Amino acid sequence: MENRVYYYARVSSKEQNLDRQLDSFRALGASERDIITDKQSGKSLDRPGYNALKAAILRRGDTLVIKSLDRLSRNKADIKAELEYFKAHGIRLKILDLPTTMLDYPTGQEWVLDMVSNILVEVLSTLAEQERATIRERQREGIQSAHARGVKFGRPETQKPDNWEAVITEWRDGRITAKRAMEKTGLKRTTFYKMVVLDVNI
Repeated sequence: MENRVYYYARVSSKEQNLDRQLDSFRALGASERDIITDKQSGKSLDRPGYNALKAAILRRGDTLVIKSLDRLSRNKADIKAELEYFKAHGIRLKILDLPTTMLDYPTGQEWVLDMVSNILVEVLSTLAEQERATIRERQREGIQSAHARGVKFGRPETQKPDNWEAVITEWRDGRITAKRAMEKTGLKRTTFYKMVVLDVNI
């Protein structure tokens, strides 16, 4: 069976685009059918495209090309585990941002590639993990700053109707039905009962 070359691109969210990575692959002659993509965070390896690569597409002797090491993961332990997986399954990993991984060494001298690559991978996987930690810290600081400015996250809160107290008193006294109370307050059933049960100022 002929050995194949596949390409994997990933961005962290649906709002981001894959163009930069895909353009790099196309410049190498990649066909669309051999490019697998994910729009999902690098904090987890559980991604549909990546799972398909490992479970059903890649075979021993194949080559996987990625733009940078953090496209695999931003977790150092996960990066090392995936590199071990590819090595154990005879899959060559080429990383565009690591030129040494793109070279084809003569038979018997692959150890040179392994040595250089292992050093670079150790450094870059550490940097990838640190970058993810920095991103999380910036997000946390941003949320704290927003809270300090009075910014609220999540769905907008439902306001109590102006006639809430009068109508809810009528309903509790049995003078009107719940349906009529909803009509008078303009609230939907779920919202009405939520406000009744919580009895809070919304």
